[in-house]
Amino acid sequence: MQVMGISGLPGSGKSLVSKIAIERGAKIVSMGDIIREESKKRGESTKETAQNLRAEFGQYIVSELTIKKIKKLQEEGFESKIIVEGIRSPHEVNMFKENFENFIILSIFANPTLRFERLKNRMREDDSTDYVEFKARDQMELDFGIGDVISLSDKIIINETDLESYTNSINKFLDEIEL
Repeated sequence: MQVMGISGLPGSGKSLVSKIAIERGAKIVSMGDIIREESKKRGESTKETAQNLRAEFGQYIVSELTIKKIKKLQEEGFESKIIVEGIRSPHEVNMFKENFENFIILSIFANPTLRFERLKNRMREDDSTDYVEFKARDQMELDFGIGDVISLSDKIIINETDLESYTNSINKFLDEIEL
């Protein structure tokens, strides 16, 4: 079973990679979904939960929970590729590399203005229509170490053109890794 990580700032286009990978038979394990599930249980915002989990259980609790979830899928006999969406720190990358042979990172990049417009249109619970809040969220992600993850990625796809070009870039990469 191959495990691959996807990283990128909010609104960069990670979800389309996941959607296409699912169509090709991969399973997605989203670190953000783990935070969102926990925030519902706690009655907190996702930002509060992300910070509180790390304060309570250590900086890498989300990656530990993700690894546990992937290992459970392995035990259940899942043999296809698993995509980990939302890796944010170099230490998390190292944890995945220690646990899964041939682990690779794909990062998606798009400029802040474009990402902000996408988030305004997407309007997921943790998205904002306020640019100051958007920039603060970016800074929080950068403080976790996501910039280092992106700079050390095995592959970076720039998502600043049209949807068709971006989709073609994703498919080309997934063909290269035989997904």
